[in-house]
Amino acid sequence: MRAYFLRRLLLIPPTLLAITLVVFLITRFAPGGPLERAEMEARVGGGGEGQRASKAGSGTQLSQEQLAQLRGYYGFDLPPVQAYFRWLGRVARGDLGSSTRYQTPVTQMIWERIPVSATYGLAALALTYAVCLPLGVLKAVRHRTLTDSVTSALIFAGYAVPGYALGSLLLVFFAGHLRWFPMSGFTGRDFADLSVGGKFLDLLHHGALPLACYVVGGFALTTMLVKNNLLDHLASDYMRTCVAKGVSFRRAVFGHAFRNSLLPVVATLGQGLTVIVGGSVLVETIFDINGFGLLGYSATLDRDYPVMMGILLVAALLLLLGNILSDIFTALLDPRIRFN
Repeated sequence: MRAYFLRRLLLIPPTLLAITLVVFLITRFAPGGPLERAEMEARVGGGGEGQRASKAGSGTQLSQEQLAQLRGYYGFDLPPVQAYFRWLGRVARGDLGSSTRYQTPVTQMIWERIPVSATYGLAALALTYAVCLPLGVLKAVRHRTLTDSVTSALIFAGYAVPGYALGSLLLVFFAGHLRWFPMSGFTGRDFADLSVGGKFLDLLHHGALPLACYVVGGFALTTMLVKNNLLDHLASDYMRTCVAKGVSFRRAVFGHAFRNSLLPVVATLGQGLTVIVGGSVLVETIFDINGFGLLGYSATLDRDYPVMMGILLVAALLLLLGNILSDIFTALLDPRIRFN
């Protein structure tokens, strides 16, 4: 098994190379990049990159010399493959380049937003499993009862409501009408002056509504996954044997059936790493949270290729590591599983 995980780790670099190469080539041939934006801003006299890099005047078109200067400024003066390996060389030195929109180092922009998305992602992940695991057990033990029917109606109603629609309703009612929660932001203005307990309460005050939008859609999937797998194990032969030998039903459920039913849940646990940093674009937009997801969305709209490539690199790396962690968790939970 050790050799299997070692091979998986060794496959991460070539997989990252393939992913980043494909996306890098797409960005080179996709329209609407920084060169087109600079030409448009030069025509309308909006300044921006075109005026800063080429000193183009208002209402003018860029000359060939100015276009050549812009291509060199943005790194478009090289063939795509050669430009990719130059970008890869900078990445190997820890340099992801600078944003073509804000002229800020990409590494700095990513590190400033990862803690925000990671806070919401970890809290949402913990809250989801804390609620869904016992709820799934309860629904399986009390299958086809009133409790099962009521909880199913509630979780599927939450699953049917999109997170951004729920966020808009919560924002209007609880923040706008009742004024129980702030309208936007990750923390308050005086966050740095608060004590440790005050900071925790401030984070909780600002994060209650976004967290509700994060987790409400995931309750149904995780709860039903636990319930359905637990029902299969409750009807298995080894459960009847345990009860026939005098083991209490409660001990048989939590000592045997529950652990085995967790295998499908644990198999997807490692992939939660991407959720931790990915965040929700729509939720972050509604609540004005400068997280990782909103950064990627804004970079895509602005055709900010260095930021897009940096986010892709981080997200792909976390996804690959998360898949390996899922296999590790599965092997630890069930010693019978062997990866060859």
